[in-house]
Amino acid sequence: MSKTIAINAGSSSLKWQLYQMPEEEVLAKGLIERIGLKDSISTVKFDDQSEVQTLDIHDHTQAVEILLKDLIHLGIIKDFNEITGAGHRIVAGGEYFKESTVVDDDALAKIEELSALAPLHNPGAAAGIRAFKKLLPNITSVAVFDTAFHTTMNDYTYLYPIPLHYYEDYKVRKYGAHGTSHQYVAQEAAKYMNRPLEELKLITAHIGNGVSITANYHGKSVDTSMGFTPLAGPMMGTRSGDIDPAIIPYLIKNDPELKDAADVIEVLNKKSGLLGVSGASSDMRDIEAGIQKQDKASVLAYNIYVDRIKKYLGQYFAVLNGADAIVFTAGVGENAWSLRRDVLEGLTWFGITVDPEKNVFGYYGDITKPESKVKVLVIPTDEELVIARDVERLKA
Repeated sequence: MSKTIAINAGSSSLKWQLYQMPEEEVLAKGLIERIGLKDSISTVKFDDQSEVQTLDIHDHTQAVEILLKDLIHLGIIKDFNEITGAGHRIVAGGEYFKESTVVDDDALAKIEELSALAPLHNPGAAAGIRAFKKLLPNITSVAVFDTAFHTTMNDYTYLYPIPLHYYEDYKVRKYGAHGTSHQYVAQEAAKYMNRPLEELKLITAHIGNGVSITANYHGKSVDTSMGFTPLAGPMMGTRSGDIDPAIIPYLIKNDPELKDAADVIEVLNKKSGLLGVSGASSDMRDIEAGIQKQDKASVLAYNIYVDRIKKYLGQYFAVLNGADAIVFTAGVGENAWSLRRDVLEGLTWFGITVDPEKNVFGYYGDITKPESKVKVLVIPTDEELVIARDVERLKA
């Protein structure tokens, strides 16, 4: 018996979950926030307890040191040798990585090189890997890529209609993201429907602060909404999603605060989406509260959000030539029942009949009536478990 830790490191955060393997028992989980800033916060949850510390954490190495000390101090483990593997979520694997891989120096260098494709994620993930390798050098470190699940797309799907040499010379193409989540919920959907995944056509909708939708044909990703970077697709919490690219030079020319394309990309990544339109928040709960108060900006932000998700779902019915089920997952997809209702009301032509008694907060499983031609499932995602399983597979 051994313990594996799944790590999801961002530029200023480190989310983790410790498993007893192969039983897949969660022993503890936690989140370290505001790394590199004052008043960093470390939260550890275990055995129905929660420990919270506020302290200054300068970098990811120090964050990992604190995490490991807490595991000993709180009695979750007795010795660091109990941890035999660490799995790290990496957003961008580019064309280098088509599956999870044991991290060596070459793999780590490639992960850092690919930071241009996920500047908000890959650098932090690389820092997390380095920290674990320094402090626990004898464990198996595995990189699990968000993009790997989408490497099954056809070239006519992942290529952009721009001069082909931009792909051949610079690897400009659609890569997608959230692959571990889409893979997991598709597998769980097949179990729930008691049918082989290899026979199903599914549309999986990962709707959180980031939003991505995937067309899954017989267990493989054939199209997905995120693109060259995670900026593409439907509207998100702070990301714009798809826009006309001609907007970028237009804004540089007309807005004196925007000096170059990097400035505009910063706006599109961090100041757009629900936050940009509402002017208030990127959190759907705040948007819903604004709607209750009849705030016009909140209503507009919500309506755009619903519209963009609905359109992507419609696209993927066409891509798959019909679907057996739509699967909602992630924070908003799992919890915002009114959003599911409003999105699905625009898809009744496909034979979707939602049961309002099931489409409520906290209900998981099939939320449609028996006569519905397309099932709609609400399934909580578990990316950390996918990561832990890949660590175990590659340790063998």
